[in-house]
Amino acid sequence: MLRAKLSAVPALALAAALLAACSSTPDDQSANWSPNKIYAEAKDEVSSGSFDKAIPLFEKLEGRAAGTPLAQQAQLEKAYAQYKSGNQAEAMATLDRFMKLHPASPAIDYALYLKGIVNFNDNLGAFSFLSRQDLSERDQKAAKESFEAFKELVNRFPDSRYTPDARARMTYIVNSLAQYEVHVARYYFQRGAYVAAINRAQNAITDYQDVPALEEALHLLVQSYDRLGMTQLRDDAQRVMAKNYPKSEYLTGGVRSKQDPWWKIW
Repeated sequence: MLRAKLSAVPALALAAALLAACSSTPDDQSANWSPNKIYAEAKDEVSSGSFDKAIPLFEKLEGRAAGTPLAQQAQLEKAYAQYKSGNQAEAMATLDRFMKLHPASPAIDYALYLKGIVNFNDNLGAFSFLSRQDLSERDQKAAKESFEAFKELVNRFPDSRYTPDARARMTYIVNSLAQYEVHVARYYFQRGAYVAAINRAQNAITDYQDVPALEEALHLLVQSYDRLGMTQLRDDAQRVMAKNYPKSEYLTGGVRSKQDPWWKIW
């Protein structure tokens, strides 16, 4: 009997140690906070730039205030915090979920705007201002997705406070997409792939109107046709260029002066 009691002592000691370890685990300070308190704390974290700390608070608020406008607001605020913390994919997933769950929300216009902004800035890249890389030299998938979000916003909510800026960014994106085609055409031309250069230059001319890139697109057409000995097509493209860009430096064989990239508007 005594031996049995003694053998139980280590087990009791182990249980006590485990309980002590559990009691030393930090408690969730927000456990007893009201939804408004959680929201205020999350907003403070956002204001201080601590987006990683704000995200879990917004997630808790979604659960605590489920079914209320505050929960919807928390979801949008979380998407913004995810975007600012560099988690574009997570921000997009949160926005898509918000629009699916709350299609009649009065904040749908903001959700579309933020969706456009997430892809817009993903296309910009974090260090483009240092590298001075032309945005048209990158893959344009993000730009196209950004354009579609802004386009939906403009079409569905023409009077939204976010629509004027969305329109301006749409213009920028169109310029970028056209310049991308010209960039690829220039790449092919410089490597002697003149037929490919013609195809990409024609894509820019056909798909986009009244954008700065078309001047160089026409120039590349003229030069590519000339290299291929297609004189009639060369002369036709030359006449179109002279009509639309009578003062173009390309017409005199000059090189356009080096300036800041056309896309530096933000």
